[in-house]
Amino acid sequence: MFYLTGFPTLEAVQHWIFIPFFFMYLVAISGNCLILIIIKTNHHLHTPMYYLLSFLALTDLGLSVSTLPSTMGIFWFNYHGIHFVACQIQMFCIHSFSFLESSVLLVMSFDRFVAICHPLRYSVIITGQRVVRIGLVVIFRGPVALVPLVVKLKYFPYCGSRVLSHSYCLHQEVIHLACTDTTFNNLYGLGVVVFTVMLDLVLIALSYGLILKTVAGLASREERLRAFQTCTSHLCAVLVFFVPMVGLSLVHRFGKHAPPAVHLFMANVYLFVPPMLNPIIYSIKTKEIRRTIIKYLGLRKSNTESWG
Repeated sequence: MFYLTGFPTLEAVQHWIFIPFFFMYLVAISGNCLILIIIKTNHHLHTPMYYLLSFLALTDLGLSVSTLPSTMGIFWFNYHGIHFVACQIQMFCIHSFSFLESSVLLVMSFDRFVAICHPLRYSVIITGQRVVRIGLVVIFRGPVALVPLVVKLKYFPYCGSRVLSHSYCLHQEVIHLACTDTTFNNLYGLGVVVFTVMLDLVLIALSYGLILKTVAGLASREERLRAFQTCTSHLCAVLVFFVPMVGLSLVHRFGKHAPPAVHLFMANVYLFVPPMLNPIIYSIKTKEIRRTIIKYLGLRKSNTESWG
């Protein structure tokens, strides 16, 4: 068994901390479910761009559900224990969905690159069938790379402390509790991060560099503004996801002497904020989804008035 501390030194106000976390879960789960329902029920949105948005919503939903059992167990039942197998499963799910989100954002950046830099060939290059194929590759890339890391943890002895400083399991923390040589996990884990998340980030930056070059060459200011507006929602999602993730990785690897509150804050921002903000960003910035939500609320309102 491992012991999840949750929010050390804040046990007295734990019932107040529960409120913002419950709100974040509520917004993340309901918001992403709403995005999926809107895309599924609106046949006009059955296009490659919205298929990718569906992938992103599913990933955010999975990331939220992965942390939900242990976090709410601490808040609702004050239960801090977690079995090693459950810890492995949760760790695998959290990191898999994180890598999956990075991959989806990379594919979405390629979609925006083609839409702006090669608009006449967009319908030929970006097809629904091609998006599904890329999606399948993306789904298996992260989990397959993670299997050796998670399985090897089972064979490590844990003869010292078994206290984890969060309300969920992360590989970076569990590996520090093993009282044996963990060089393989450290090096392999670093390699997985570099060749997945960091590589995705570099390719996303490259695609936006090419997008900016194309936008700068447009004739009028209105054309440049219109072209850039098609990227704002995706760019916001990229920043919301990658900034906390890179910060958390740097803190874990190079900030060993940083206060525990810094580790706790970065880990919670990295896992809870992107799934909550992404549906809000796309609901506000994407005209078709915004119109559908407004139309649905308008219908609900008219139905209520007719019943009254």
